[in-house]
Amino acid sequence: MTLKEKVRLYTTSTAIKSVIKVLPKISDDRWLSLVKGRVYKLKSSGERDFLENLLVNLKKASSRISPEVRKKVVMNLINNAMIQGQPKRKAFLEKYGITPPNHLVMSPTMKCNLKCYGCYAWQYPKKDDLPYDVCNRIIDEANDIGLYFFVITGGEPFAWENLYDFLERHNDSFFQIYTNGTMITDEVAKKLAKLGNAVPCISVEGFEKETAVRRGSETWGKIMSAMDALRENGVLFGFSVTATRPNNELVVSDEFVDFFVEKGCFIGWYFNYIPIGKDPDMELMPTPEQRDFRRKRILEIRKTKDIIVADFWNDGNLVNGCMAGGKNYLHVNVNGDVEPCVFVHFAADNIKEKSLAEVLTSPFFMAFRKRQPYTENHLRPCTIIDNPQVLRDIVAETGAYSTHEGAETIVTDLAKQLDAYSCAYAKIADKVWEEQYVPNEEKQEAV
Repeated sequence: MTLKEKVRLYTTSTAIKSVIKVLPKISDDRWLSLVKGRVYKLKSSGERDFLENLLVNLKKASSRISPEVRKKVVMNLINNAMIQGQPKRKAFLEKYGITPPNHLVMSPTMKCNLKCYGCYAWQYPKKDDLPYDVCNRIIDEANDIGLYFFVITGGEPFAWENLYDFLERHNDSFFQIYTNGTMITDEVAKKLAKLGNAVPCISVEGFEKETAVRRGSETWGKIMSAMDALRENGVLFGFSVTATRPNNELVVSDEFVDFFVEKGCFIGWYFNYIPIGKDPDMELMPTPEQRDFRRKRILEIRKTKDIIVADFWNDGNLVNGCMAGGKNYLHVNVNGDVEPCVFVHFAADNIKEKSLAEVLTSPFFMAFRKRQPYTENHLRPCTIIDNPQVLRDIVAETGAYSTHEGAETIVTDLAKQLDAYSCAYAKIADKVWEEQYVPNEEKQEAV
């Protein structure tokens, strides 16, 4: 890094730090002019719009969050992850010929106090956690190549005895935690407010009735109490939904979204049910028509609601197709096996035996990279439900192993059903892509 670049980064960091206390009072334009131009260049108009929406909503939320949360959002999530890490990312690109991902998902424990049907992670062993020294090394190595944003999942992360020490040790990074919410008390919320560098996203299946069916009759009250405690203590938080055939329309309804906006949610995540893990069931998957309905509603919610929403399957256009295989992210499971995606339960490398850089440049991960995007239509990004032959080819080509018993059914027993689903959805998505998305991108390129 040149002296000029070092000075520029230092100046940027100093300027950003100076606005932390006054962030709620400055204008949106002033905030965006300070941050947006220094964030690494984004390729599509959709990416730019999403980022701008995120930054503006973070500024709005800054008036209701604790001082330490505000500080860590600005310095860790924006300054470190989006700006200061860029020279390290550039150095990695120059050395290996590929860009590193922009975030990493880790499952340090599979212990959980619930037994939800259809859980994608249920089949992983629950006896032993990922060794704590390995967890720390992963973050340290990721920081070294410019990653400062991480996701902790499981299992139930709040059942992991090292969680708070871990967050404190890596206090220059930012973490999103997927949780069932039942272990978040007022005391826990106070700890998170003091640490500042974690955003819990709490799983719901709809309202009380729908959540109780999957997660148990006592969970809804605990979830509501958890959200109240987080809001009252100034912690950013959100909801996470698995969209299934029964709840698909409900979870994108005005009634549902308005309820959680009022509850204080800053972000909402949508995940299409995938037949992997506990008792895989194709009948739980939203139909192709339902998936497209959810896509349209997500776009409407973004325009009309005071919340950030993202759909892991329907937002492929924002990340130029599939995110997995180290392109944008990867998953380290409780055994240390490094999976290309939290829903692709195959691996060829183990983080206990290799460095993060070695995994990212391994034949298994490069097999995904060289095929991305799998189609020109980024509304069909996935190797599981949109391009299932791609996953089969990569597994066969690289000799990847399934990371738990039964994981192989996604490429064997369910192959014909997934092929049929992908073809049915392609008929809908290809028409939408050609009529709505391609013209917008061409218009942007002409500007």
